Amino acid sequence: MDIRLAGFNVDAEILKLIPSDPAIPVTPETISAAYARISRSNHDVTQLRKRSRKEVARSRASNSKIIFEMGHHSIAEHAVFNFDIMGISRLAMEELERLRLVSYTEKSQRYVKLNGDFTVPEEITDPRLRSRFMETVEALNVFYLKACAAIETMISGTEQTGTSPQSFSEKAKEDARYGLPLATRGQLGMTINARNLEHLLRRTANSSIREVRKAGNHIFNLVRDIAPSLLLFPEPSPFELAMATDFNQAVRNISLPVEDAPGGEVTLMNPPEKGDDHILAAVFTHVHSVSFTVALEFVINLSMERKRELFRVLFREMRFFDTPPREFELPDFTFDTVVSAACYAQLKRHRMATLLPGPYLPSLGCTTPEAFVPSGIHDEFLRMIEKSESMYNELLVHFPSAAPYALTNSHRRRVIVKMNLREMYHFSRLRQDEHAQWDIRHLADRMIQEVRRHTPLGAMLICGKSDYTELYDTVFNKNPIYRT
Repeated sequence: MDIRLAGFNVDAEILKLIPSDPAIPVTPETISAAYARISRSNHDVTQLRKRSRKEVARSRASNSKIIFEMGHHSIAEHAVFNFDIMGISRLAMEELERLRLVSYTEKSQRYVKLNGDFTVPEEITDPRLRSRFMETVEALNVFYLKACAAIETMISGTEQTGTSPQSFSEKAKEDARYGLPLATRGQLGMTINARNLEHLLRRTANSSIREVRKAGNHIFNLVRDIAPSLLLFPEPSPFELAMATDFNQAVRNISLPVEDAPGGEVTLMNPPEKGDDHILAAVFTHVHSVSFTVALEFVINLSMERKRELFRVLFREMRFFDTPPREFELPDFTFDTVVSAACYAQLKRHRMATLLPGPYLPSLGCTTPEAFVPSGIHDEFLRMIEKSESMYNELLVHFPSAAPYALTNSHRRRVIVKMNLREMYHFSRLRQDEHAQWDIRHLADRMIQEVRRHTPLGAMLICGKSDYTELYDTVFNKNPIYRT
């Protein structure tokens, strides 16, 4: 066995210290080219990398041919980039964070006290509206600072002795941010391979938001000369363009019945049938080498007590940090949810789930932190929401793509969420934990309630990390009140 470190992320400032040689530019393309040759070469990969470094032009030609002519886009996944993304609005940041196989770390509005920095959308070309927009956002920022102080004062007078002032401040920021506008700027660290970067560039180029398109252009200009052979399709395809224009317009032209109410905050659509049976059947299929159909028919005919006992054997050594086996990916749960922007900021981190977000709409209402009432700022918050929505409605008429910037973290959007049971375990561990933010914890509670109802055996140990020990003891007969 011979395993070698081929490379790792290197800070761009360090790369600048490497002596410049036009014949051997600093590029991740050589690794992609070397790895692409593994499948058809007798040479070991270390020699292939050495050859690629010496023949950069040939490596680039090889990459282009393999990706463009042969369609093997996966070789672009061996080239990885890190981006510092700063001074971008929360609204635009959400568009950048839509990709599933990309790593993001974002400046948290829960833990960092913000200084009022915000983006003025370039779409707003009318000086009067531009001035009104800035006035609205500045008023929301003033409210945010007032809310931070009021909530901190309130909770410091009610919390138990011994709680640190830092804890009061963190709790205050967590709730005060519901008054911040989506125009608020933040920063983001993003790690992305070249294949996904190409996807990101196409998505940003197709965005209706100018700031998003501008961010995509900046990113492309930073890497186009570093890896030209790996970024061959940065523009949206005719299909992608048509989806964003013709198809959406065709759907818009079809009238739907008027909805009396915006719907529930969490609704399970098409619950899985026999989810527990499918998990067990998949195990029987592999252990006994029989078809899934035969295994499922056998499992369905088992008694509930026998099925429960099998799940208890499966779960007996499970701890809160363990992940259920892949068989738990068979039962799917699709939810129609209505969540605040603050809640979505946490939900979007579950990138392996299917998340289909709609636009932020005042008609979906607002999520108001409970702390606003005892802090004495609830009425002022409602006035700020009215001001925010008035600005939104005015922009919607003249500059529709800029309108969402005027909304706040309390405003809501509809999100279709699909997770399998295995993903639901991960979601529950994080979002039902006692340290989880209250908004997404309420969402998780509603979702897990449905999961338990439809897969009572498979969801036997689903809960937040903080509740795991108690639930485990309950399930394994240390407390007889648990029933499945």
